[in-house]
Amino acid sequence: MNLKNMAKRLTLYNVKKAFLYLKRYGVRDFIVRLSERFADAEVDYDKWFRSKELTEEQRERQKARKWEWEPLISVAVPVYRTPETFLRQMIESVAVQTYRNWELCIADGSGDDGEPERIIREYQEKGLPIRYRKMEKNEGIAGNTNAALALADGDYTALFDHDDLLTENALYEVAEAIERKGRPDMIYSDEDKVSADLSEYFQPHFKPDFSVDLLRANNYICHLLVVSRKLLAKVGGQDAAYDGAQDYDFIFRCAEEAEKIVHIPKVLYHWRIHAASTADNPFGKDYALEAGKRAVEAHLQRSETPAQVSMLNYRGFYRVKYEVSGEPLVSIIIPNKDEADTLKRCLDSIKNISTYRNYEVIIVENNSTQKETFAFYQSIDGKNRVRVVYWKREFNYSAINNFGAAHAKGDYFVLMNNDVTVITPDWIEEFLGHCQRPETGIVGARLYFPDDTIQHAGIVMGIGGCAGSMFVGMKRAMTGYMHRAVLQQDMSAVTAACLMVKREVFEKVKGLDEKLAVAFNDVDFCMRVRAEGWLVVYDPYVEMYHFESKTRGYEDTEEKKQRFEREKQYLCTRWADFLEEGDPYYNKNLSLKTCDYSL
Repeated sequence: MNLKNMAKRLTLYNVKKAFLYLKRYGVRDFIVRLSERFADAEVDYDKWFRSKELTEEQRERQKARKWEWEPLISVAVPVYRTPETFLRQMIESVAVQTYRNWELCIADGSGDDGEPERIIREYQEKGLPIRYRKMEKNEGIAGNTNAALALADGDYTALFDHDDLLTENALYEVAEAIERKGRPDMIYSDEDKVSADLSEYFQPHFKPDFSVDLLRANNYICHLLVVSRKLLAKVGGQDAAYDGAQDYDFIFRCAEEAEKIVHIPKVLYHWRIHAASTADNPFGKDYALEAGKRAVEAHLQRSETPAQVSMLNYRGFYRVKYEVSGEPLVSIIIPNKDEADTLKRCLDSIKNISTYRNYEVIIVENNSTQKETFAFYQSIDGKNRVRVVYWKREFNYSAINNFGAAHAKGDYFVLMNNDVTVITPDWIEEFLGHCQRPETGIVGARLYFPDDTIQHAGIVMGIGGCAGSMFVGMKRAMTGYMHRAVLQQDMSAVTAACLMVKREVFEKVKGLDEKLAVAFNDVDFCMRVRAEGWLVVYDPYVEMYHFESKTRGYEDTEEKKQRFEREKQYLCTRWADFLEEGDPYYNKNLSLKTCDYSL
C-alpha cells in the first residue's frame, strides 16, 4: 500500500468520508476498497499525464491546421452559483483550445446570485464567443442543461460541467475524430480527476470503445461527451425525471439512436474533485443512484429486453439479470482423459449445485488408459442426463469439442473443462439470459484458482504479445480497475474452460479451429464469432473454480513449448490487423505487459 500516496489524500474531509463508508458497508468492504484505492502504481499518473501535455511546437501546429471541414463545436455548460475561481478556470480552459471554431453556451440558473453573470459578461466583453442566458430561476440540472443546449448552434455539441476543465487539445481531438471517422453521431473520450487547486491529476479512466453491457453496468462514458446536431435533435434534451443521473439516461438514448459511436482514447477532460462535487461525495445523492437504476431499466424497456436491474455495493454500478425465455435444453460438453476423480467432482457440482434442470452432459472420452476411468464411465453413462462419447484420435481440444457438439441435442452449448467446479447455483440461467439476447453469441464466466485468486476475468487481445486473461492472481474479494473484474461487459474473448454459445453461432463459424489443437482455440473462436457480428460477454456473476491443466498438464516440455509457439503465431498472424489496431475493449494507453489495466 502506498503510504505516501495515502498521506497525500488524508484530509479531514476524506477521513469523514472514510468513516461514512465504513459505517455503511462494513469493515471487510472498507479494507478491500482502501487497499485497492491506495495500491502501489508502477507509473505515477500525474507525471505521466504532464509528460503527455502539448509541446509549444504541437500547440502551434494544431492551431495552424487546415481542415477539410471545420465544424462549429458548441460547448454547453449549465451554471449554478459556481465559485469564481472554478468558473474562470472552466471558461479559460475553453478559451485556450487549439481548435478555434467553437462557441461556449452558458445557461445560468444562479437566481439572485449575480456573480456568475458578472464574470461571464466580462469574458464576453473580451470577445470570447459566448452565448449566455440568465434564467429566471434554477430549473435543476436537466432543465439548466437543456437551456444551455438550446443556445447551441453548432454542428456538434459537447457537454461540460461548470467546475471542470478541458485539456487544451480537447476540441482539436474531437474535430480530428469527426474528420477521420466519417462524422460520427456520438464521440466520447477518456477522463481523469483533478484536485480542487489543480495541483494533481489522478484516477484516470481509460475506457474501452462502445460496450453496451458495460454501459448497462455503469455510466463509463460520462465525460467528455460530444453529440451531432442531428442526434441531439432526434433524442431531445435531458429528462428531469432522471435528475442525478440525467446524463446517464441521455447517453443511453443517444447510444440507442447513434449510427456510429467513436471513442477517443485520450484524456481530454478533468473532473474536478472538491467537497461539493458529486465525484467526491457519492453518499450525498442516494436519489441519483435510484435514478441511475431507472435509467438502465428504461433503456432495457426501449430495447425490448426483459431484465431486472439491481444496485451493487459500488455506488453508481448496477447488475442486469436477463430473463430466460422457456426452458431450452442446454448441452454441457466436457472433454476427459483419465482423472476420474476430477471429472466426478465436476459432475457432482453440476448435479448438486445447479438449479436449472433441463441439461445434458456429454463426456468426450479421449485416450484414457486407467481402468478406474472406464469403470466410472460405466457407472454414469446414460444416467442423470450424462452420455459418454469416444474420440479415439490424438488429443485436439478443438476437434474434441466439435465432436461433442455433433452429438449434442441442445440449442445452447456449454464448453467446460473437466477440472472446473460450479460455485453459482443459477449459473445456467445466468448464461442463458445473456445467450438468448439476439446480439449475444458467447458468454463466459469468472474463474478462480483453488486459493480464491482470479484465474480468468475475460481476455484482452495483445496482452503478453498475443492474448491474455485479465486480473490473474488478484484476490477474489478485489474488484480491480474501475471495478472491471466484477462488471458485466463485452470483451474480445473469454476462456472455453467455461462458456456458453448458441448452437446457431457455433454452427455458423463451424466450431473451433482444429489447427489450434491446444492453445488459443477459444480466443480464435470468440474472435470469429465477433467477426460475424455477435457480442462476446464476460459475466462475473457466473463463478467457478478451475483446477487448471489437470488433464493436459502444463507447457513444460520442449515439444509442448514448440507447439504452443506455433499456435500462438497462427493466432497472431490470423488476427494481425486486429492486434495492430488494438483491442477495442481495452485502451491504447494501458500496458500489454500486465493484466491489471495498469499504465
